[in-house]
Amino acid sequence: MRYLYLIPILILISCGGGSNESQSYSYYQKKDVEPKQLDLTIEASGEIEAIYSVEIKSKASGEILDLPAEVGDFVKKGTILARIDQRTPKNVLDQAEADLKLAEVRLENAESQLVRGQALHAEGSIADKNFEEIQEGFASAKSQHVRSIVNVENAKIALDDTLVKSPLNATIISRPVEVGQVISSPTSAVGGGTVLMRMADLSKVRIRAFVDEIDIGKVTVGQEVSIRVSAFREEIFSGKVSKIEPLAIVQQGVTIFPVLIDIENKDNLLLLGMNTDVVIQVIDAEVAVSAPTGALRTRDDAYSAAEILGISKATVDNFLEKKVDGENFTKFIVFKNSSNGPTLSWVEIGLSDLANVEIKKGLNNGDQVFVLPSKGLVDYQNRFKERVKNSFG
Repeated sequence: MRYLYLIPILILISCGGGSNESQSYSYYQKKDVEPKQLDLTIEASGEIEAIYSVEIKSKASGEILDLPAEVGDFVKKGTILARIDQRTPKNVLDQAEADLKLAEVRLENAESQLVRGQALHAEGSIADKNFEEIQEGFASAKSQHVRSIVNVENAKIALDDTLVKSPLNATIISRPVEVGQVISSPTSAVGGGTVLMRMADLSKVRIRAFVDEIDIGKVTVGQEVSIRVSAFREEIFSGKVSKIEPLAIVQQGVTIFPVLIDIENKDNLLLLGMNTDVVIQVIDAEVAVSAPTGALRTRDDAYSAAEILGISKATVDNFLEKKVDGENFTKFIVFKNSSNGPTLSWVEIGLSDLANVEIKKGLNNGDQVFVLPSKGLVDYQNRFKERVKNSFG
């Protein structure tokens, strides 16, 4: 049985042998240079969140008497969201108004005394010290009057604060309190006061998607995004990239960047917390001249490709004598088919969708280029062949 296993391998070796070793790897493709539509997308996942949200707190402390708004209700700006017990603020206002009336009477009396004092002081009937005391009494009464006015205004504000109103047109997304609960004001409580509810504008939401660091350089603000959610698998929502956050996140050893995508949510179909699959359109362009990406070679890769095509090392050395600006970035080598066989040529590239690349200079439509295996693949095949030969002699 052992000899039966060796038969296919021996046949494979005999088929791969020959005087010209390069023929074992003489496989390549000829591809035409032509116009092409380049299309490149990036896929990511994310979660829907609110763009604008606000926590609602009451400036007044006390017992909640009424909560007219429920979770999920859309409320307009100025709508009453909660009523707080008004007894204490009402009492404070009554006391402030009474103090104001007393201050008004005292101010009138002080003003009358000042008028009489001025007349008597002018006649020399009272001493300077007595007149100064009259002036001081008037100033004190006037100050008390102003203080009372301010106290009344503050008491009115405190009374108005017992009616909590919506600061914007939005939807209530949470309400952690109930009627009868005693709450604290953020102006008096050390902990920041009690949160009555959270509101968000759901007419426009956003997705926080996470893009791998390898692809983040291809993402720019304003790019179109297609979105799918599990609840509406047949429907595709559209959005735009609004921000790329600069701080990376590392999850399970993978570095990712948050990308914010804004979406118009006119029908309120998208709800906060929904998981989404997003496709970011990176390239969608028609280019005049394109070639397969597999036809591009680097300086180090040229020799292995030339060997496959039967081009001598001296020819490659002569071609690579001069350094070219932009090598391995915007300039690459291609092997172009000609009437004299394969020739080397430098090309300048532009956009790429990984399968094809835009050619800015160096090729024209109608040219043919060779698509060849990479140097790494050729080296691996050579090592594998040597191991097989060594194993079976």
